[in-house]
Amino acid sequence: MATLAHRRARSAWPEMFDWLETGFPTLWRAASETQAIRIEDDLQEDRYVLRAELPGFDPEKDIEIGVEEGMLSIKAERSEERKVGQRSEFHYGSFARRVTLPAGAREDDISAEYKDGILEVVVPIEAAARETHRVPIQRKE
Repeated sequence: MATLAHRRARSAWPEMFDWLETGFPTLWRAASETQAIRIEDDLQEDRYVLRAELPGFDPEKDIEIGVEEGMLSIKAERSEERKVGQRSEFHYGSFARRVTLPAGAREDDISAEYKDGILEVVVPIEAAARETHRVPIQRKE
């Protein structure tokens, strides 16, 4: 839920705002096995672009993107076992992130692309919905 003001404040206290969005690390993992997906986002004139770090995932099997009531949700889950000789390692986990879409987001035109471990989601925005309107102020005496 990164608004422009939120992003500016985030530069002063980056870790505090990350915790607010993703949950305090120890409490989050204790309450749930779901981990937060690290993201960066950019609000441009005609689109909102979100990039999520999801290395090692198969986008067709492991990643799900959904939109509901102005919220974009990304969920990813993987389970992998590697065996080398007598040794084996497990890599598994559930990851999730929800962000509020900006005003004017065209939810039916969202596109996503996965390349080199980065999921990029592009949400077109209607320019008319983002315009600000000046409100006249009347002086009272």
